[in-house]
Amino acid sequence: MLQNRYIIITSIQSWNITIGSNIKNIASELARHNMVLFVNPPADRITKLKGMAGFQIEQDEKESLCEVQENLWVLQPDCVMESINKIPVDTWFDYMNKRNSYLLGNEILKTIRKLGFSDCIHICDSDMFRSQHLKEILKPSVFAYYSRDNLVAVNYWKRHGGRAEPAIMQKADVVLTNSQYLEKLAKVHNACSYFVGQGCDTSAYSNAVDKPIAQEINQIGSPIVGYIGSLNSLRLDINIIEYLATHRPEWNIVLVGPEDEAFQKSLLHKFVNVHFLGSKNESDLPQYLNAFDVAINPQLLNEVTIGNYPRKIDEYLAMGKAVVATKTEAMAYFAEHVFLASSANEWLQKIDRALSDQDQSLQKQRMAFASLHTWQNNVKEIGRRILEIEQQLNRVSKAS
Repeated sequence: MLQNRYIIITSIQSWNITIGSNIKNIASELARHNMVLFVNPPADRITKLKGMAGFQIEQDEKESLCEVQENLWVLQPDCVMESINKIPVDTWFDYMNKRNSYLLGNEILKTIRKLGFSDCIHICDSDMFRSQHLKEILKPSVFAYYSRDNLVAVNYWKRHGGRAEPAIMQKADVVLTNSQYLEKLAKVHNACSYFVGQGCDTSAYSNAVDKPIAQEINQIGSPIVGYIGSLNSLRLDINIIEYLATHRPEWNIVLVGPEDEAFQKSLLHKFVNVHFLGSKNESDLPQYLNAFDVAINPQLLNEVTIGNYPRKIDEYLAMGKAVVATKTEAMAYFAEHVFLASSANEWLQKIDRALSDQDQSLQKQRMAFASLHTWQNNVKEIGRRILEIEQQLNRVSKAS
């Protein structure tokens, strides 16, 4: 376990992000035993010109540094990054990106001097552009790159990410991933790449097993086959959901979460057995999941999702729910506790099996498995890998 250390975290996400965020949970857990500086992404030139304030954290606008919990500070850098992602020439992009890195690095250096940080560990949460040169600027004892998504498959990152992410992985002292698939990708660029698991706060779900069901969903008849999460057509297979609704009209398919444009325009809205319940407060989600007879995660198979570790699977299992999900390399980790389907017909078969297999001993096994995936255990594994690498680096340094 990492204890009594100074830790800098740079990320592609800001602290005030409203969706679930691995790096925020990791930062909060690290702060229980360490001093942590979380660095928000600086505003870029275009954002500044448009007057968007999406990068501000919840604090007095005059403050750039705020202690959001004990031992955890959030820095909103004063510098403005040049907007460079659309630059077509690699050498121009690299030059401007290095300039951005040094602007950000100098802001961080000023802040850690103010806080009295020294001998820092730097964890970079997929920030492959802005953090590209921070190892040289901050000179941390260990520079760890954290990969939790195959971002280079996403349009925004494709243009320059194909060069930038391998480059930052190669210079990292260690690469940490939240899926075995991402570990395999990372090892191509850095032999010191490790799957460190995934954290999840399952307590809200495991403690809600015997609590009331939300009235809205209580009015929908059984069996309920349900999904909770963002209804994003880049990640979810609309065709599979339509197939299920068509071939099993007796099932009520319940979808809880915000819809993107493709879902809003989909034929799913014409089915009487498909129910869109919209966004809900996170604290209320267990009341909806409680009503599911089977929980599903019909991922669309593509470069983005194939290595994705879906936190919702742990949430489903924490309530002992029978779960059916798309078969991917990352989902092999759950194979003993989740029904995995690789075709539309298999989806029907696996949900049929899940509906008929409601054994209480299986429910307890699912709950026990999910309970292992705490943020505490996740951060312990992250710390173990970082300390191992630090010891290796110290031995090499002494030998030379």
